This record gives sequence, C-alpha cells and structure tokens, in this order.
Amino acid sequence: MSQKAEKNRLYKILEIAPDASEAEIKKAYRKLAMKYHPDKNAHNPDASDKFKEIGHAYEILSDPQKRNIYDQYGEEGLSGEGGMGAGMSAEDLFSQFFGGGGMGGMGGMFGGGMQQQGPKRSRDIVHVHKVALEDLYKGKVSKLALQKSVLCSKCDGRGGKEGSVKKCTGCDGLGMKTMMRQMGPMIQRFQTVCSDCNGEGEMIKDKDRCKTCHGKKTITERKVLHVHVDKGMQDGQKVTFKGEGDQGPDITPGDVIFVIEQKPHARFQRKGDDLYYQAEIDLLTALAGGTIAVEHLDERWLTVTINPGEVISPGVIKVVRGQGMPSYRHHDYGNLYIQFDVKFPPDHFNDPMKIAMLESILPPRNLPEISVDAMVDDVILEEVDQSQQARVSANAMEDDEDPHQGAERVQCASQ
Repeated sequence: MSQKAEKNRLYKILEIAPDASEAEIKKAYRKLAMKYHPDKNAHNPDASDKFKEIGHAYEILSDPQKRNIYDQYGEEGLSGEGGMGAGMSAEDLFSQFFGGGGMGGMGGMFGGGMQQQGPKRSRDIVHVHKVALEDLYKGKVSKLALQKSVLCSKCDGRGGKEGSVKKCTGCDGLGMKTMMRQMGPMIQRFQTVCSDCNGEGEMIKDKDRCKTCHGKKTITERKVLHVHVDKGMQDGQKVTFKGEGDQGPDITPGDVIFVIEQKPHARFQRKGDDLYYQAEIDLLTALAGGTIAVEHLDERWLTVTINPGEVISPGVIKVVRGQGMPSYRHHDYGNLYIQFDVKFPPDHFNDPMKIAMLESILPPRNLPEISVDAMVDDVILEEVDQSQQARVSANAMEDDEDPHQGAERVQCASQ
C-alpha cells in the first residue's frame, strides 16, 4: 500500500473524501455507526470489528489536532496522541455522540430509547503555537485569532422566532426512531435516524427560520485571544482559555488550548533550563588564550575570556553559570555550556624558521619506540578524497557500534 493510500485509510473507513467538512464527518459516522452497531448485527460477527474501526476513524478525524497530524504523517504520527485504545471505547464514543446509554441489547437503546447523561460539552479547540527561543527567554504576549461557533444573538440560539421551534413528534425530540423488522419468527427492533427532523429532534418551518443563522442556532465568529507566553516556558506546555470553545444550545463550551512548540534556533540548543552553544576558535586562541563573543537571546553580547596558558582541546566543554534559560515562574537561570571546536591553520602556513620556533615552544614530540632489530618500511602519507573519507568514516562507526565484530574477525582468521 502506498504512503498516500495509507494516509487516506481512515477517510475510506468513513466513506468520505480527505477534504470532508466537520459536518460531513459527523454525518458519515452517524450513518455507519447505526448500520454496524453490534446489537443490530447479531447475525454478523464482523460487524463488531467494523463498528470499532468506524469509532476509531471518527475519534481521530473529528479532532482538529489529531486530524492535522494524521493528514501529514498518517497513523504512525499519532503514536502517543491516543487512539481508540488510549481513549474511549467504541460504545462510549457512540453513547457520547448520540447523548445516551448506547445500544445495549433489548433493554438499551433498542429497547427503550436513550437516557441523557447530563449536559454535553463541546470539544476542546487545540492549536499549536510556534514560539522562538528568544520569546521563551524574554516572555511575549501573542495575539492569535481563531474561528469558533457562538450562539446566534439574533435568535438567542433558538434557530427561529420565539415559539416557532417545535419538538419533533416523529421521534419525540430524540432524533432517533425505533423501527421493527421481522426476520423469520423473530421481530428485531433497532433505531435509525429520524427522517422527519434529520436527527435534530426539532422542527421549524422555513419561513420562521432565523435569517442570520438559517436555523442552525450558531454562527461562526472570529475571536482574538491574547496568549501570554511566560519566561522559561517549555516545549509542549499549554496555555488554556477556559470556556472559550465552541458554543451550542444545551452545550457547555469546551476550552481553547494553545500548545507551545519551540522553534529550532540557529545558535543555541536547549535542554531544560540549560543552553548549549558551539564556538569555533583558532589554534592560537586555543593555545595562548584570547576572547570570544557570544550573542545572547536578549541581544546582549557575552565576552568569554580564555586565559593565557589555559589550553582548549577540540571538543572540550566549559560552563558559564547563570547564563542559561530562566526557569518557568521562578525565573532562576540555568547554565550556558560552550563546546569548543579548534580550527587549525591551512597546510604549509609555516616555514622552517617558524617550525623551529614552534619546536622550541611546544612540548617535545613523542617519538615512536621501535626495536633496533625490527624491519622498517618508509611509506608515503596521501590525501583521501571526500567520497573515500565518508566511506572510511562510515566503516569506522560500524566497528564502534559492534565491539565484538573485530574480535570475531580475528578469531576466524586465526582458525
């Protein structure tokens, strides 16, 4: 199966297009969940698995954040996000969707209608808020706009003129009808969406519908929220606005949640409250001392002095205390760790006189210890081109990963 086909699998389960709207996703789930509910398909053992698949697809595609991750990375991208196994069961999802106690046999939804379990709550609206490391260091207030559903102020969320909205008599306001079908000597009772009110549970004449919301009771509104990104906030932290989610009749609004995502930085890496910086210095500074400058996240420059006589080896790490990130809320500062890379001069930068001066200053060479009776060959050291160098480095890394490989090779050769 191709990657594209794999990403579209959940849409195919709900029999909808990848660009389906939220209303189309909801409608498809309503139709298929009723069709494949196990209590309605006692004669079909495969219906239970199909019902679970439908619930799994709906739980992901009806959540804007999960759907966005799924559209980009497929189901593998949702590991840790929670699917049917980590969230509610297919029966619980069905009960929450239809607002009742499920279809539990003849005594459940099929036998006596649905039971309300308290006021519904709209889904939380989750957005990823990408923040630069500088803003996490200094703090920032971001103005972010979102679209959400609010009760229509023209009709006060009724959908029409006062008194014009009537409870559907066909389903008694439940949105579902109980049907009976004879199968041999048995009569099966099942529920289906009320065709009179299309599952809404209410009826309203076209002439009485609100001209603003067209009877939908809600309209879409643009809301600007001020998101306070405090100093020291970490990647993955959340800023929550209680009750700012979608509104609806007889629905408690959910929350709007902004998840902080730290942007990659060109100079620094962050680990908790500590910062890591890569500094390149020349050989003279590494051996004889000098000064380097580091531009910090608040536009300050830090001058770091390497004392004369302090030798900096390639790869060594030094620390500047108190120059890391501020801790969240307490604003105690972490540390700045600097790893040094030493840039050596180019080939043939010196002459015999300079080499003699170096020999007089630097520690003496470590001469090889070769026994007097050993056979000695003089060989020539040559340059390695880039392709060869990459291949040699890759082979060296493989040997490092398997310390026993070389020993096995020697053992086999000696046998």
